[in-house]
Amino acid sequence: MPTAAELKCRLQAHCDSDPPEPWRVRLHRALSWLARAERETGDPDARFVFLWIALNAAYASDLAREEGERVRFQRFVGGLVALDAGGALHDALFHQFSGPIRVLIENRFVFEPFWTALRTHDSSGQWETSFANARRRATAAIVDRDTATVLSIVFDRLYVLRNQIVHGGATWNSRVNRAQLRDAVAILGVLVPAVLGIMLAHPHHDHGEVLYPVV
Repeated sequence: MPTAAELKCRLQAHCDSDPPEPWRVRLHRALSWLARAERETGDPDARFVFLWIALNAAYASDLAREEGERVRFQRFVGGLVALDAGGALHDALFHQFSGPIRVLIENRFVFEPFWTALRTHDSSGQWETSFANARRRATAAIVDRDTATVLSIVFDRLYVLRNQIVHGGATWNSRVNRAQLRDAVAILGVLVPAVLGIMLAHPHHDHGEVLYPVV
């Protein structure tokens, strides 16, 4: 995968041709956070947060829209897969990280209905049924090499981990979430540069207005 410095050189090359400002701002912000994540070698919690901010900078759009965060992200993912002529996302999912992704999908601790049932004292077992169905859907998507669906499922799981960390639902350097955090950092460390590389190759693709524009 390309480094933040290599991707920044690509961005600077595009700037000579006067690309759309929202595109330039998105990538400038995302690459700054990716570069910071690359320097964080000893703290996986911090590295995960920096990588997530880089991703968020790439796709965040107008918060006034009524659609939810997951819907917004799924639309972004679908657009990326359609643009990914080189198959960078496909390669990351099905070659580099097939093992960690399967482990992530099998992990109930990054499945939001598990936590919802725990909070609401729901002993009906409904979350287990949902978990089994989600695992079957993910396995079928992996077998079918359905990049968009697998990517959406992976980020759905990572989003739960993101919420745990960012909203104070986990202890820094905790022993109880090391496995999922280790895999999440490894997966994001490849997927985020791949995402930014695809965006750099398509400066005129419309990702919407940038969140918090430069004024």
